[in-house]
Amino acid sequence: MSFEIDKKNVLGRMDKSKKGEIDLEIKEICEILNSKPNYYTTSSCSGRIILLEKPSDKKDEAKWLFVTHEETDFDAVKKNLQSETDIWFKQEGAILHVCCKTIIDADRFVNISRDSGFKRAGIISAGQTPVVEIISSEQISAPVAVKGQIIINDEYLKILISEANHKMQNNIEKLRKLEDKLRNL
Repeated sequence: MSFEIDKKNVLGRMDKSKKGEIDLEIKEICEILNSKPNYYTTSSCSGRIILLEKPSDKKDEAKWLFVTHEETDFDAVKKNLQSETDIWFKQEGAILHVCCKTIIDADRFVNISRDSGFKRAGIISAGQTPVVEIISSEQISAPVAVKGQIIINDEYLKILISEANHKMQNNIEKLRKLEDKLRNL
């Protein structure tokens, strides 16, 4: 199949994410890339703050107790901090997968991403359709409950939330830089 047919097929599919739509803070970037003849996006996340219930190490058993793609506050997190099992507080940075028509296009996108502050940008598949992955390095991952018992106090939770919000701000700044650079691509 040609790049153009693959692009049309991928962009014509229904969004399979848990949210069911592209995150607001990364939507414009996806639209810009998808409007370019040599690029299209296959997955994206603008970054998020989550409480994750983990009854085991199996990913498919994890359950989101709370998720936001924006900054949050103590009350929103605290009221969801209930489980009979382990809970992790996580802040994850933006992630974006982009198919490129040529390896030269992929290299160009990697360089633009790195110039925008994404240290983790690289070609993850160099086959017929090169794929670039960019991941923002901002992240937090901390256990907050074990076997249903909360193991942190409110002050520490407030610190986690403050740090997560700060990292989300940094993440959004990088996305805005990338968006500006992509307009001139």
